[in-house]
Amino acid sequence: MRLTLGLFSSVVQKRPFYITTPIFYVNAAPHLGHLYTAVVADAIQRFEKLVNPDYDIIFSTGTDEHGTKVQQAAAKVNLSLSEYCGNISNEYRSLFNEYEVGYTDYIRTTEERHKKAVAHFWNKLVKKDYIYKAKYSGWYSVNDESFVPESHIRDEIKDGEQIKVSVESNHKVEWTEETNYMFRLSAFKTHLQEWLKNDGVITPSKYQKQLQDFLENEPYFPDISVSRPSSRVHWAIRVPGDKDQSIYVWLDALINYLTVIGYPDTDDMMARGRPWPADVQVVGKDILKFHGIYWPAFLMAIKWHPPRKLLCHAHWTVEGSKMSKSLGNVVCPRSTGVSPSALRYLLLREATMASDANYSEKKLINVANSELADTLGNLASRCCGATLNPRQEFPALHAAELMACSQEEVTSQLLLQVEKLPDICYDYYRNYQFYKAVDAVIHVLHLANLFFETQRPWELRKQVENQKKLDVVLHITMETLRICSIILQPIIPDMMCKLLDKLQIPKNARNWQHCTTPSWRIEGAIYETKNIQSGKFVLFQRIYTDKKDVHKKKASV
Repeated sequence: MRLTLGLFSSVVQKRPFYITTPIFYVNAAPHLGHLYTAVVADAIQRFEKLVNPDYDIIFSTGTDEHGTKVQQAAAKVNLSLSEYCGNISNEYRSLFNEYEVGYTDYIRTTEERHKKAVAHFWNKLVKKDYIYKAKYSGWYSVNDESFVPESHIRDEIKDGEQIKVSVESNHKVEWTEETNYMFRLSAFKTHLQEWLKNDGVITPSKYQKQLQDFLENEPYFPDISVSRPSSRVHWAIRVPGDKDQSIYVWLDALINYLTVIGYPDTDDMMARGRPWPADVQVVGKDILKFHGIYWPAFLMAIKWHPPRKLLCHAHWTVEGSKMSKSLGNVVCPRSTGVSPSALRYLLLREATMASDANYSEKKLINVANSELADTLGNLASRCCGATLNPRQEFPALHAAELMACSQEEVTSQLLLQVEKLPDICYDYYRNYQFYKAVDAVIHVLHLANLFFETQRPWELRKQVENQKKLDVVLHITMETLRICSIILQPIIPDMMCKLLDKLQIPKNARNWQHCTTPSWRIEGAIYETKNIQSGKFVLFQRIYTDKKDVHKKKASV
């Protein structure tokens, strides 16, 4: 049963591109880490759409609404379970809309379509004899909603009391004995090891190695509980045919990825046009085991292939400390004091998939001011402003003046780097290295600012004999902005749409193919002057944090 990435025919390749976030648990309001997962997935699907504009994309996100922690959270605020879940789910939905997370399906595990999918999936596992009932005892973590193997438990002193905690999550565990339904996970150890031999099924590679080591070093690979007594977990989907048992919240939640694509109405993984296996499933490192061990095993059990790729990301810390409700440092995205575009930019600009990133409000403001307001925004304002561009034009490119200008080192360097930029950023996007793509763009924009300063267009504006050179300077600057804007669309879509609108770039000329060749490299092209949107243009307003800065802002207006 070796599963390889070479099983997919050209017919399958034409199916929709399917990308998912995990569904987010509604035991608390969304925080920075949840938003990061969502914008990572959104940046991926936006890049796919840029490269393949005719590509159908399915992008799912949503909320996981069952389980003990949800019961406790609703009781704490004295709300009915359905009202509580609805409120928190709506918070996630509105947050993602605000941050331009362009999902195509928002799934809730309390929906009837999902309950239908879970019941069908359960019955298939039963039919194939991968589910059996047994008395089960073990260490259970309420926080993690999972049983934890004995080998993954350690003793710890907390508030003067010795307790046992999970090695992975550091959450307290309690000894639990109950009769549950079990899944024969032990039957899939070899199959999982074979699947994990495929390079790139989990990215970055360090996380694939972690799972390989886990399977290799786990001498006893036990079956897992996939139900809980409904007397303990009543807010859940009941086991078909057994009202005394509730389906384990993680099995319930994982099936959402199938619900979204219409399961079980067409229970055929290889049906023409069916978007499975999923192309990319984005997860945080804290839920890697559930998605990298349990999920593929569940799928193998019903003869479906695991996802093509799991993209696993590290966490965000705050001022160097892990985000924690007990520390009071959980960051609510709406409380940062900056625009959604600025925060989205920082999340994708600063984080790498493999290592934890540190959130600092000071750093957020500094990066936004330096790169969005100054490097990008100020350059756009100057070349589009009435002082240097009174006719509000994207000027023509004059061959003789371009040739003369390109002999200068500062110009030749800029032209060369702009020409190389799309290929460089394409590779970075393909490898989910958003921070490197942004860094490459900012480097080019620094060169563009240096070019602009060196050419001194404010002086050329006053010299009648240099109007064509001024046109060339403005054209090169605007063309650089056009290309950079197209490239940055997956990162800050709203802001780049605003800039492309200012330059009057048609909506159907903003795909990746439109940034690969700058105007000065199109042989035989004749570029005429085109109008840009008139009026004062501020792409990104600087963020002022104290009264002195606000006074400076008012004085400069």
